[in-house]
Amino acid sequence: MRTQLKISAAVAAAALALTGLTACGGSSSDAAADGKVKIMVGGLDKVIYLPARLTQQLGYFKAEGLDVTLLTEPAGVQATTSLLSGDVQGVVGFYDHTLDLQAKNKQVESVVQLARTPGEVEVVSTKAADDIKSPKDFKGKTLGVTGLGSSTDFLTKYLAVKNGVKTEEFHSVAVGAGQTFLSALQQGSIQGGMTTDPTVAQVVDKKLGKVLIDMRTPEGSQQALGGLYPSSSLYMNTDWVNSHKDTVQKLANAFVKTLKWMSAHTPEEIAAKMPADYAQGGKELYVKAIKDTLPMFTKDGVMPADGPATVERVLKSFNPNLKGATIDLKKTYTTEFVKK
Repeated sequence: MRTQLKISAAVAAAALALTGLTACGGSSSDAAADGKVKIMVGGLDKVIYLPARLTQQLGYFKAEGLDVTLLTEPAGVQATTSLLSGDVQGVVGFYDHTLDLQAKNKQVESVVQLARTPGEVEVVSTKAADDIKSPKDFKGKTLGVTGLGSSTDFLTKYLAVKNGVKTEEFHSVAVGAGQTFLSALQQGSIQGGMTTDPTVAQVVDKKLGKVLIDMRTPEGSQQALGGLYPSSSLYMNTDWVNSHKDTVQKLANAFVKTLKWMSAHTPEEIAAKMPADYAQGGKELYVKAIKDTLPMFTKDGVMPADGPATVERVLKSFNPNLKGATIDLKKTYTTEFVKK
C-alpha cells in the first residue's frame, strides 16, 4: 500500500548524511503548494499514533483540502531523520525529540500535541519475572527498545537512572515493535523491554510476559515519571511551519477534529474505522489495546502546561547532550494552530 511505504533506516540515514542535517530539505520547501504533505509516523499501526491513520480514515485531511501521504518507520528516531533530511514535512512521533534536537541546534516544534502521557509499557518476560521486580533490577539485563536513540530508549534509561542503575550497567537492544518484539521476548534475547499497544496486549495474551510499569494513564505517568509526559505529537521544522502557516492550520484542524471524535466514541467504534490488518492479535484484543491506551490522548491537541518541564527533567537526568544545555521550552511547541 502506497501510504504505508517503508523507508529503511539505512536509506534515511544516508539521505541525512548527504543533506548535512539541513533544517529543511529543498524538496519540502514547496511541497505544500498543491496541498500535498508527507508525514512520517513512528509506527503507523501503533495505538499511540492511532490519530494519524484515523484522521485519514475519517476523511478529515481531505475535508481540509489536503493530500496527505502517511509513511511509516518502526522507531521515532528514524522518523526524525526523514524530517531533517527533507524527505517529509512532518512527523507523528514523540515530543521529546524536539528537545533533543534543540540541543543539537535543530529547531523543530510540536504543532499538535496528541498525547499527554507516553502510552509506553515496560514488560518483563515470564522467564525473567522473578529476577526483575522493578527498574532497580535492570542491572546486567538486556532490555528491548524500538530503536537506539528512540523515546523508548530515553524512557528506559530514565527509569534505570531514577532507580540507581547507571545507563552503562544494562544493555539496550533495538527490537522494533510487534512481531519482532514478541520474538525477541519469546527467544530470550531480551529479558524485558518497552513497547506499546497492540504489542502489549499480545505479550499478555500470549503469556510471554507481564506488565512491570504502565505509563498509558496520567496516573501511571505521574507515578513513573513524576508528572504528565507529553508524547505523541505532530512535529515539524519551525522554519517550515512559519512559511506554511495555512497548511499547518489545516493539519491542526484535521487532527483536532479526530481527537474530539475519539473522545466521543467507544474503543469498538474507533477500531471499526481502522484498517483490518491493524488488529494483529484479533479484533477483540485490538479493541482492548485501544481501550487501555485511550487515556493518554488529549481532546484538543493543546500541550499540557507542566508537560514540557517534566520531559526536560527526565531527559536531563541521563542524556549527556542535554545535561549542560539551556533549552528554550517555548520554542519546542506551539499552541497557535490548535487554539484556532
